[in-house]
Amino acid sequence: MIQIRNLSVALRKDLRVVIEDFSLVLNDGDKAVIIGEEGNGKSTLLKAIYDAKAIAGYADVEGEILTFGAKIGFLRQELNDADKRAGVGAYCAAIDGFWDLPPGELTKIARALRLDSGLFFSEQTVGTLSGGERVKLQIARLLIEKPGLYLLDEPSNDIDLETLAWLEKFIRNSLIPVLFVSHDETLIENTANMVLHIELVRRKTHPRITVARLTYRDYIERRASGLARQTQRARNEKDEYDTKMDRFRQIQQQVHHDQASVSRQDPHGGQLLKKKMRAVKSMERRFDKEHESMTRLPDVEDAIFLKFGPGSVMPNGKTVLDFALDKLEHDGVLLARNIHLRVTGAEKVCIIGRNGAGKTSLLRLIAAQLLTRKDIRAAYMPQNYEEMLDFAKTPVEFLAPSGQKADVTKAMTYLGSVKYTADEMSHTIDELSGGQKGKLFLLKMILDGADVLILDEPTRNFSPLSNPVLRGVLKDFGGAVISVSHDRKFIAEVCSAVYTLTETGLELDKNQNAAAKSL
Repeated sequence: MIQIRNLSVALRKDLRVVIEDFSLVLNDGDKAVIIGEEGNGKSTLLKAIYDAKAIAGYADVEGEILTFGAKIGFLRQELNDADKRAGVGAYCAAIDGFWDLPPGELTKIARALRLDSGLFFSEQTVGTLSGGERVKLQIARLLIEKPGLYLLDEPSNDIDLETLAWLEKFIRNSLIPVLFVSHDETLIENTANMVLHIELVRRKTHPRITVARLTYRDYIERRASGLARQTQRARNEKDEYDTKMDRFRQIQQQVHHDQASVSRQDPHGGQLLKKKMRAVKSMERRFDKEHESMTRLPDVEDAIFLKFGPGSVMPNGKTVLDFALDKLEHDGVLLARNIHLRVTGAEKVCIIGRNGAGKTSLLRLIAAQLLTRKDIRAAYMPQNYEEMLDFAKTPVEFLAPSGQKADVTKAMTYLGSVKYTADEMSHTIDELSGGQKGKLFLLKMILDGADVLILDEPTRNFSPLSNPVLRGVLKDFGGAVISVSHDRKFIAEVCSAVYTLTETGLELDKNQNAAAKSL
């Protein structure tokens, strides 16, 4: 059992409280998912539970976390620079119990995660591994450590579909409590038996956490049903109240009129009016109390709003890409041969494959070719945002590099549509969450009128609440999309063609989206 008592977390930068007086008990068998919009403090909460000192540089933490002697295992969303520079062998050797592990156990872990068991002793630096391989290495590390609580920050990021299926089974069958953040709705739906929903209400000034011992789908459905009932009840009560108030104002106006016209020579009439005025005042007080007790409209965070303009359309017969590559290599290692990909019109293509197959390397080459074209307006969202973002700039500076007043105003309006606060607009990009950085790419694509989107794991940092909006936007997008993704809902709902990258090239999945539907 893990117990959290009265935990509060306040960010020093803008004096914003993201977690307030939060208490929770996690028992064996609990699989609790943390959901909420980007920037609401989900990763910060995990870090505070793991080690409050880890966020001492930018946040103040109060409260108690009782582990009762249990070790906490933490899978980070991003490895620190020191870990990235380390050799894989040295990184693994630092794990408690690594050298005591029977060779057969290490092989079993490697096989489950689709890793070469020799990787655990490799001199290759961790930072040169693919994004999915780094996540798998962290999962392997947790399996070796055998903690009493798993804290998983985006464990599904970048891992291939087969490993995703293994991860689902692992979380679902775990007797050890699991507290995790994930963008992958399918993973959440298939594993979580408890939901922690972090919201910032009252115009993002007040944190609220709802704890529900329900599956994710049950929680979303009950929440939507409850909000609909509350909204309808609030509107009905307001309509009744407005009708009563209209009648009350008529009576009030009549009494005031009679009072103004009563003759001083009619004392009996004056006494009647005084009684009527007292009755009107009593009625007014009664209506004031009734108004205070009325059902209020729900105070919830609105969903993000994104929409491409009518100019982002690709003609059906237009050749967007005719790409051919004899050999795909990375750091001198041959990954694939005879790659060919043709995209026309408003096709929405997804490339899948095992981790380390070279998907990101291939997408970089495609982006390099398309970004120089003058007949299309291509835009690229890399897996590593730092490749394209200057982290020292603010979001407004990134979206409105001209600095002109009209451009700045437009940028701020668009940032507001995806729930940036005024303070967040003035922060440097380095201080933003992964999801907030991802939003910047999408807003830039919209502002630039892009008609070809090159997206490497576009949903990886968006919350399960934002992802349905993102999928809808990309599905309705009138241009072409060339993507790499392991998100099964994204593949099934957005992509019109799915290719698997293998050592012999790209293989078209003739049954579109079969990779998603089979899992």
